[in-house]
Amino acid sequence: MTVAGKGTWSMLAWAVLAGARAQAATAGAGYDCMIEPAQVVEVRSPVVGLLQQVPVRRGQTIRRGEVLVVIESSVEKSQAETASFRAQAQGAVMEARSKTAAAREKSRRMDELVKEEFVSAQARDDAAAELAQAQAELKTAEENVELARLQQQEAVDQLNRRVIRSPFDGVVMDQYLYPGALVDAGDNKKPIIKIAQTNPLVVQAILPFKAFPQVHVGDAVTIVPEAPFGRTFSSHVKTVDRVIDAAAGTFGVVVELPNAHADLPGGIRCKLTLGTGH
Repeated sequence: MTVAGKGTWSMLAWAVLAGARAQAATAGAGYDCMIEPAQVVEVRSPVVGLLQQVPVRRGQTIRRGEVLVVIESSVEKSQAETASFRAQAQGAVMEARSKTAAAREKSRRMDELVKEEFVSAQARDDAAAELAQAQAELKTAEENVELARLQQQEAVDQLNRRVIRSPFDGVVMDQYLYPGALVDAGDNKKPIIKIAQTNPLVVQAILPFKAFPQVHVGDAVTIVPEAPFGRTFSSHVKTVDRVIDAAAGTFGVVVELPNAHADLPGGIRCKLTLGTGH
């Protein structure tokens, strides 16, 4: 799947948080924050083809591994079936093994007959040469089987590229192309759908520089989303910026918020309160 993802810190979050006035950095103080999807991805086709199915719709909840896009693949299916047949064909190997066994037995008998002086050394050498040739043919047949197996895997991989699955749990944000459209590979091509990872969500907050010594990765925090989402959520600091914004005198903090039951949407404001535990 070819995707173009946006970072966890969206432009909207930056605009809202950068414009918010940082509050006093005292223990238990609340700071403005933004609850955002962990990532937003525009799904594009990795191959050229005809868009056959888009089983999901805008606003639909999706699960990791769920089929998002199906691109027409009749030719690729035929190629995969042909490659599978070749990989399973054993006739050449069986013939080479039989020939090798017969040549080995003939060479053994010639060795015994030479010792008893019933045949010439030349006859023994000819039998040894036949054995070596049979062994080489067997090796070639076995290599051809292995090559066919690899070609089968390549054909299956090419086929699988025409079915795009969700890389995470989330929601479909928008759909740009519909069945019947011609899709093409490349970041500059029109995406098929846009999806957002909503489990987990990430909380982005900008704190004043003087609060920096008080904040550590793993610290407990409390998140209160804006109305009408009045429920309080508890989590821990995941990331603390190690570079301070000198012009604003602030630094960023990221908190990961589990959202398995889709209790919260992304893109809402909140208040973050620092806890006292680590």
